Amino acid sequence: MSTATGIENISTILVIGAGTMGRQIAMTAALAGYSTTIQDISEEGLAAARTELETWAASRVAKGKLGQDAATAALDALAYSTDLDSAASNADFVIEAATERLDIKTQIFEKLGVLAPAHAILATNSSTLGSSKVAEATGRPGQVCNMHFFNPALVMKCVEVVRHETTSDATVDTTMELARRLGKEPVLINREIPGFIANRLMGAIQREALFLADSGIASVQDIDTTARTALGHPMGPFALMDMVGLDVIDFIAQATYAETGAAEDAPNERVAALVAEGKLGRKSGAGFYDYK
Repeated sequence: MSTATGIENISTILVIGAGTMGRQIAMTAALAGYSTTIQDISEEGLAAARTELETWAASRVAKGKLGQDAATAALDALAYSTDLDSAASNADFVIEAATERLDIKTQIFEKLGVLAPAHAILATNSSTLGSSKVAEATGRPGQVCNMHFFNPALVMKCVEVVRHETTSDATVDTTMELARRLGKEPVLINREIPGFIANRLMGAIQREALFLADSGIASVQDIDTTARTALGHPMGPFALMDMVGLDVIDFIAQATYAETGAAEDAPNERVAALVAEGKLGRKSGAGFYDYK
């Protein structure tokens, strides 16, 4: 039986993981007025997160997109810690954004089941692993779900809330409402499926685009142009893959294929070859396109 707290009782949020997603999720929560702690095992990672968020806030203020008072309040609402025990002890809502490895996530959720208050909801930001894989480890599976933000989390409006078989209605309702209070537009996924909604839709378009290019039917550039000028997409599938990171695209495909075993979900050889060459897209300077 779930004893998940209602939205009115959430004032303190813990984000586990100071990487790109974790730090942006935390800043989103702080901007919405929540007392927020970023926890990470790395002091260096926490220092980098603090520097990036302070720089981001200063830039937004300079551009007139964020008031100085709001920026100061958000930065003051953020705390940084390497101590999971103390950080979890008063958290009303936890969002795990650690490495996409099941063994690491299971260890974290097992600890959270002991450390976090009985009312706390425990969510994972994972885009590939359903929360059912870690729920039992907490001893409170009804209070566990996916709360999947999109990169960059400070900008993207969509949040996928995914329930597993024993996630309680109270957990779902509170998580959906929290996402709204963070300025997001949450969508509810009623049962777990590899890739959830966005990655499945994106994957279907990417698979077809790769098929067309691999078959010599059209060039990468012309496929992207068609997606933009005929379908109204802000960027074509190849440009989007470069932006996301081809290593991330390959990882998602591997994880999905491991779950389903379906031939259509198998990683693409062209993408894998580019990753092997170190061509990961924009972040490495080259992918399907050159950015140097």
